[in-house]
Amino acid sequence: MNTVKTNDFNSIITGRRSIRKYDTSVKISQEEMTEILTEATLAPSSVNMQPWRFLVIESAEGKAKLAPLAKFNQQQVETSAAVIAVFADMNNFDYAEEIYGAAVERGLMPAEVKERQLAVLGAHFAALPADVNRETIMIDGGLVSMQLMLAARAHGYDTNPIGGFEKDQIAEAFGMDKERYVPVMLISIGQAADAGYASVRLPIDTIAQWR
Repeated sequence: MNTVKTNDFNSIITGRRSIRKYDTSVKISQEEMTEILTEATLAPSSVNMQPWRFLVIESAEGKAKLAPLAKFNQQQVETSAAVIAVFADMNNFDYAEEIYGAAVERGLMPAEVKERQLAVLGAHFAALPADVNRETIMIDGGLVSMQLMLAARAHGYDTNPIGGFEKDQIAEAFGMDKERYVPVMLISIGQAADAGYASVRLPIDTIAQWR
């Protein structure tokens, strides 16, 4: 089955389903996965520090390592083209010079603004409590995760966000520093093998107020 790309935003958001079973014959090339991740990273983040980090688990070995850490989501792990582990980097400010320097090179920011901003941000991050940093980057991780799922849909793939996994073990299992990399969620991705289920949303009158 061929994937069908779409730029129809209404179709993307209304057609998204949490898919748990995928066509195992459908793989996603590294090139296309890079496109999807690139589109996902257009999401906003606090002071543009882009703290999201992705671990694309697609090999048989990688999935075998992941399986015991996602006990209640075996079908997604086994049948998906990949499971993307989304992490948030506690040391995100390490990339500030690279990010703001590139902005200057591309003419998006004057050099003096960059220097002034980095001086202010350097002092901010030096005094930032770990729990506040963590809360901020988890929000950013949620933003990029939603955008990743919508980007996948635009490429003709389906996804399922997964929160039920061994968050205290996953970083170390894949050789990552668990003090630095905070797990946000897993996202299975692939070609849907079933239609999934439509679901009910609360009416806006229940969840929104105007003042």
